[in-house]
Amino acid sequence: MNKFAVGAVVGAISCTFALEAAATEWNVSVWGKRRAFTEHVEKLAELVAEKTGGDFTMNVSYGGLSKNRENLDGISIGAFEMAQFCAGYHADKNRVVTVLELPFLGVENLEQEVAVARAVYAHPAATEEMAQWNAKLLMTSPMPQYNLVGTGEPRDELAEFKGMRVRATGGLGKAFEAVGGVPTSVTATEAYQAMEGGVVDTVAFAQHAHLSFGTINQADWWTANLNPGTVNCPVVVNIDAYDSLSDEHRAALDASIPEAIEHYLTNYAELLERWDSVLAEKGVEKVEVAPEVISEFQAVAGKPIHDAWIADMEAQGLPGQELYDLVVSTLADAKGGS
Repeated sequence: MNKFAVGAVVGAISCTFALEAAATEWNVSVWGKRRAFTEHVEKLAELVAEKTGGDFTMNVSYGGLSKNRENLDGISIGAFEMAQFCAGYHADKNRVVTVLELPFLGVENLEQEVAVARAVYAHPAATEEMAQWNAKLLMTSPMPQYNLVGTGEPRDELAEFKGMRVRATGGLGKAFEAVGGVPTSVTATEAYQAMEGGVVDTVAFAQHAHLSFGTINQADWWTANLNPGTVNCPVVVNIDAYDSLSDEHRAALDASIPEAIEHYLTNYAELLERWDSVLAEKGVEKVEVAPEVISEFQAVAGKPIHDAWIADMEAQGLPGQELYDLVVSTLADAKGGS
């Protein structure tokens, strides 16, 4: 082989190694099955692959990498590069973002939910707390107000919540507890079994979760307008993995987030449009709770729980009042612009 041929072979091999070195593959830990709640993660993976010509890929795993309560721990040790979790699964590890789970904040739609989450995620206190877990907050998983499905006679009076065994996490759990309910924080994947086995009477979920985890199939009724609040479920990345990305790959990831969120919102809107037909198909009664009952619920489980959360955070050295005020002001701006 002449020196020119040898040079060509060496050059080709070197080029191959360079291409292999430039490729990035991330593992992403979520749970359940593909559903409205994970559509932004799926879209993000699709967009990043497109923008990098397939050099940056994400393998989205539904429960194959970690249990949902352990996703943040997995991120902290670098077991995978990206994960989704819900704050209520381990409130002590992500205290700052639990401000977004306070009941009766007044969020009216998913766009407002995105706005308040972005504001809180950008706060230095949130960044610092997540850094303790080697995690960077990437984007939220906006969900509408939770509502109950239950068995037996509808519970549409506050007195009927007393003794009610309800699957509700975080601030929602505290809200139902304030009116005599007995909350349990089983994970989403355990909710159907808990309802089927009589461990809980009712389950608080957003619409997609009632469908995805089958609780709607156990239900006799659904509260259409109780709207006590929602949960906050961030998507995070391992800081070391994020920092090790090439400038091109990091730019592709960052630039894809708004489009992924927009895709999520569009997809969820379609689900909400067909929700009434789902209820009719499954024979689930749609229950409208009287305004005075909701006002009574809010009086007990709204401001008192907000004030207690602020005091608790301040006692732990976190800017509870500042974070709460940030949510209130951001929400007011979002409503003013809508």
